Amino acid sequence: MLHTIVHGSETDLPPLVIVPGLFGSARNWGAIARHLSAHRRVIAVDQRNHGDSFHAPVHDYPAMADDIATIIAAEGRACDLLGHSMGGKAAMTLALTRPELVHRLVVADVAPVPYGHAGYHRGLIAAMKAMRIDDLTLRSEADRRLAERIDDPATRAFLLQSLELRDGPVHWKFDLDALDANMDTIIGWPDPLPGARPFGHPALFLNGGTSHYVTPAMHPAILALFPKAQFQTIAGVGHWLHAEKPREVESAIDAFLLV
Repeated sequence: MLHTIVHGSETDLPPLVIVPGLFGSARNWGAIARHLSAHRRVIAVDQRNHGDSFHAPVHDYPAMADDIATIIAAEGRACDLLGHSMGGKAAMTLALTRPELVHRLVVADVAPVPYGHAGYHRGLIAAMKAMRIDDLTLRSEADRRLAERIDDPATRAFLLQSLELRDGPVHWKFDLDALDANMDTIIGWPDPLPGARPFGHPALFLNGGTSHYVTPAMHPAILALFPKAQFQTIAGVGHWLHAEKPREVESAIDAFLLV
């Protein structure tokens, strides 16, 4: 199974499973998961080829949905499901193909459409692969080296959360080769998606106000698959809305799930 970090205790409310996006991890969602666990059990996962989960050559949405289904099956009942970016697409895939496992769905800043930024993400992978890491002991030095290829400090800080400096030889906690090989699939969307049918339960689509990942032009495609979708914008944030305004994101999720 996927590696998980569990917060809170079992309650009458459905457990919440949090599925991070590309280059993300369960730890990235720790503060939000702890807040949301005041009302329910919360399970944050590392996706395949990320964090402490297994590595595999296949990295497509049906496979990622199966990974999540295994987590939910272990809970023994339908769960609420929150996915960001790539994790949002994996969550949508599960909701559309196995709706009996998903009580309510929250999708953060992504739509069921293909995108065109494979080159950008491949550039990040190339930067990580090119950086010498075997002699690193300080994260500040890792940041200095990564800055030679990645200008944005926030992007570097995000990626460096998954550089392991203490547990054995220094290593990235990604399967960079597998992610690179599957990048066109990751930024795409399976259409047609075998076994898919519209998800009849409530779904909340959160987007960042300065992000272009979800636009009004995409709403018809979302509503065709998620007819009970609600839309909410977090003003003044981009794609990583949960990192930029976590309190606002928590409030939106709570208001939706606690109805």
